[in-house]
Amino acid sequence: MGMQQTLRALADPTRREILNLLKAGRMSAGDIAGHFAMSDAAVSRHLSVLKDADLIRDKREGKFIFYELNASVLEEILLWITELKGDNGHDQTE
Repeated sequence: MGMQQTLRALADPTRREILNLLKAGRMSAGDIAGHFAMSDAAVSRHLSVLKDADLIRDKREGKFIFYELNASVLEEILLWITELKGDNGHDQTE
């Protein structure tokens, strides 16, 4: 996945809240939807954007779909931001 698609997915506050919910562990789509005052279809769209950006994974178990974080993509973004900031112990003013 491209970083642009990932950053676009992270730009939305609802999607960031979904990621925060998933920090505690995997959740079903219904459990996630229960935290928001929006239609199930709208939550499903947010989940789709997060999945397309590879920020979450899904797994079907019977009639339920469970979602979980894909921390590796978040780690890549954090590494990039850290490098961009110049937090590598070198003086950037030279």
